[in-house]
Amino acid sequence: MESLAFLMQGFGTALDPMNLAFAAIGVLLGTAVGVLPGIGPALTVALLLPITFKLDPGGSLIMFAGIYYGGMYGGSTTAILLNTPGESASVVTALEGNQMARRGRGGPALATAAIGSFVATLIATAGLAFFAPMLVKVAIQFGPWDYFGLMLIAFVTVSATFGSSPLRGLTSLGLGLWLGLVGIDQLTGQTRLAFGVPNLLDGIEVTTLAVGLFALGEALHVASRHLFSDEKPIAIKGSVWMSREDWKRSWKPWLRGTAIGFPIGALPAGGAEIPTFLSYTTERKLAAKPEEFGQGAIEGVAGPESANNASAAGTLVPLLTLGLPTSATAAVMLAGFQQYNLQPGPLLFVQHPDLVWGLVASLFIANVMLLILNLPLVGLWVRLLKIPLPWLYAGILVFACMGTIAANPSVVELMMLVAFGVLGFLMRRYDYPIAPVVVGLILGPMADSALRRSLQMSLGDPMILLQHPGSAIMIAIAAIALVAPFAFKGLARFRQDED
Repeated sequence: MESLAFLMQGFGTALDPMNLAFAAIGVLLGTAVGVLPGIGPALTVALLLPITFKLDPGGSLIMFAGIYYGGMYGGSTTAILLNTPGESASVVTALEGNQMARRGRGGPALATAAIGSFVATLIATAGLAFFAPMLVKVAIQFGPWDYFGLMLIAFVTVSATFGSSPLRGLTSLGLGLWLGLVGIDQLTGQTRLAFGVPNLLDGIEVTTLAVGLFALGEALHVASRHLFSDEKPIAIKGSVWMSREDWKRSWKPWLRGTAIGFPIGALPAGGAEIPTFLSYTTERKLAAKPEEFGQGAIEGVAGPESANNASAAGTLVPLLTLGLPTSATAAVMLAGFQQYNLQPGPLLFVQHPDLVWGLVASLFIANVMLLILNLPLVGLWVRLLKIPLPWLYAGILVFACMGTIAANPSVVELMMLVAFGVLGFLMRRYDYPIAPVVVGLILGPMADSALRRSLQMSLGDPMILLQHPGSAIMIAIAAIALVAPFAFKGLARFRQDED
């Protein structure tokens, strides 16, 4: 009941006319950028991050809710009409959705994706509102040693989840942790790694790093490899709406996809790829017409797209309650909080309940706006798909630079943006994941502070980390999660050698 009372207060904040306008702008911008070819939700949020900087925290987070869900929705349009998934989670949607579009059923494919996204996000956001306070009551009891154990789990899971190998993920994380050391030490006041540059005394701006790595790095990567496809979006023929048969075949996959996506997304080692593929496999097994799979089965769009969006809402549970980002998009969302010196976690619910519950309520509102605005505007999104990629990425470069300068007007900041853009390009070139760098920059100082506070309280005895059951269990989980991928890889290689 307490959660319901807070949620009603959140709706009071979110339904303010100005905040409704921010949510609508966020939905439109998120969809407009997210629908562009090759641009996933993480890049969408990173690119639009500087826009929200001049707003108050409440308005900014509400606009962010719209951008987050709009970017998720936009990726499905690109996957269906252009067969170009903006992220790995949209690959499954492209399998059946593009085949439906080629058979002249692009309208129903987009409709079932939109309605499935709405249903999944509505249920998953309700789950967020219900489960988050329960998790906060546990996390509020954490000591500094528990927070250090939690940070270790975050570091290991992010390193293992992103990238082609855990070692590459750990390398990216190490770079982020090193960048997080730049600036004035929180405990001693000593300057670290500033190299005499006054702009670095406050540390590296998360906004600059995120926009540089995601937006500039992607633009340079595409330009260097001439990834300019001549493929045109498939025209939508006939009605955009679904037939009675389509509804009959879609509603169960919507619910099953939600049931699969939300719990996995809420896990610290979750992600959207597993639930989408799991949903696709489930629908294929349960389908009345399994022979249609691969030819454009509507269940193959409805289920995975619901799982994808439910998982996206699920990632907000560990993000808001524990400060753990479990996806690239969540890592950039964490940067959005950081630009206002807000740290997601249990204390955020205690110190800023109006902001948190206003954000949760605005997620419901943004979801409704998505459905109302996007179905009639499908034609507009299709026209955006026709923008030539050289123009598109040139615009991204200009927009990213202007946004960063507006947020932090400094020549040093602009130089760092370019440097991070080149770094992002090189990391893509050599297949190193981007998200762990952002996570390391944000969570590194927190882990540093938690460890040193623990050692101060124990007079320098590191065994304090293992003397408390909570921190000992979390450190053990982190150690197992770190060793497991290497152990499984070695076991697989051993079996191959035996064969």
